[in-house]
Amino acid sequence: QVLLVESGGGLVQAGDSLRLSCTASGRTFSSYSMGWFRQAPGKEREFVAHIARSSRSTYYANSVKGRFTISRDNAKNTVYLQVNSLKPEDTAVYYCAASLSYSVYDWARYDSWGQGTQVTVSS
Repeated sequence: QVLLVESGGGLVQAGDSLRLSCTASGRTFSSYSMGWFRQAPGKEREFVAHIARSSRSTYYANSVKGRFTISRDNAKNTVYLQVNSLKPEDTAVYYCAASLSYSVYDWARYDSWGQGTQVTVSS
């Protein structure tokens, strides 16, 4: 496992932007593909974005395409999620996750999870 810590969430207005960060411990960060998931109150955990080990490919949920951008800096053991044009329906706890597998969308295939960072978007 790798220890993951998210940060960057907050209370914002619709249309605002945030940059979420997830910093990993250890020396094997580059061995993991990384994903972002979110969970709104009363809702199931939802896939948001994924980035490959060397940033060769990215994946996004349809609901965030064109608004969110995932990136990583392996030298800093950090993955980012730039969230633009936020909507009230984006309100959720955002979790980063690390995977040694090649699965993208299946949360059960990820190996480690952070504690989450709250994003709240007012209308």
